[in-house]
Amino acid sequence: MKEIGQGAKLIGFVQVHVGARIFALPVQAVKFDRDRSSIPPGGFFSDEAGQYGILVDGDASPSDVQSQIAAASAEAVRYISARFLN
Repeated sequence: MKEIGQGAKLIGFVQVHVGARIFALPVQAVKFDRDRSSIPPGGFFSDEAGQYGILVDGDASPSDVQSQIAAASAEAVRYISARFLN
């Protein structure tokens, strides 16, 4: 998985359905250093080993976390669909 440091906290899993397959993506909350990046925190990721996951901002409100998970899930469906259905 992506190197996310010691502060990562598993908050659950999201199931993504692509074709006949179901992927369980771990959702992890991480503290982002806001001074180091202007990129919005969180999102879907895939590592070299083919593992998938979602990172969300550990300091965000519950509604913001829910929005981050929804956006990352949609991104995951697009990525996995392109990989497995083409």
